[in-house]
Amino acid sequence: MIEPSPVTRSSLRQVFPIVAPMPMAELPTRTWFDEQWERIKLGFEARGGMDEKWNVFVEDQVAFLHRSWTGNGVFEASFSPVGGGGWRISAATVESDPSRYRRSSERYDRVMVELVLSAIVLGEPAVDLRAELVALTTQKSGRTDLPAGLIEHGALGLRSAP
Repeated sequence: MIEPSPVTRSSLRQVFPIVAPMPMAELPTRTWFDEQWERIKLGFEARGGMDEKWNVFVEDQVAFLHRSWTGNGVFEASFSPVGGGGWRISAATVESDPSRYRRSSERYDRVMVELVLSAIVLGEPAVDLRAELVALTTQKSGRTDLPAGLIEHGALGLRSAP
């Protein structure tokens, strides 16, 4: 079996750093198993045009989450080992320049980081996180007529969970 090559900063077409970093006050509480951390370290490169919206690469123990079509950095998540095994996000930064990323809330940012890592990089169904994203988006917009699949695809490039 051929081992996949990790996605790196230099393997991506364009990568721009966060220009107005802001520490995230609300972090995912999930602990990723060692095998999941190994997969996260391989990263993810968007393929297939505008439908895939995120590129992810890891340097040292920091996951960098960038928008695929602009190359703009949106999140940086620092991982730390957890006693007894696994990895957890110990600190994270979000882009606060509204011309590069329109922040909604601390909770929305937390959900986005975890969703990109869980659903996009790891390929998990992430049903609860998807539902939380839809609820937060519906609440902020005041629109209850938006289909969940449209919200998920707009933010993440994801189709509705099976």
